[in-house]
Amino acid sequence: MFMSAAYAQTASGAAASGPAGIAALMQYAPIVLIVIVFYFLLIRPQQKQQKELKAKLGGLKRGDKVVTAGGIVGLVKKTAEGSNEIEVEIAPNVTVSIVRATITTVLAPAAPANDSVKK
Repeated sequence: MFMSAAYAQTASGAAASGPAGIAALMQYAPIVLIVIVFYFLLIRPQQKQQKELKAKLGGLKRGDKVVTAGGIVGLVKKTAEGSNEIEVEIAPNVTVSIVRATITTVLAPAAPANDSVKK
């Protein structure tokens, strides 16, 4: 008696595998949607920002104002094309050599100091 009941449940379960398969697939839809949203909101903009920073670091020139990972703001004094180090002036007559990869932000080139103020 128990055998036939179990067999009958299995047979009816096999016939309904089509809709049950779709239901199981729909169970993963929210997870897939979350991954897609994370990609477009977090990963893709960050990759774009890293690409822009890499381009700016490659184009560093004398007179650019930079911010290092340690929070030091300085003015680029000397850079070489193939070199990994650049010289940055962090205070008047204080020049330090830093690794190019530690630069987190390249600010606009420093404006020339103008002592006369127009009113």
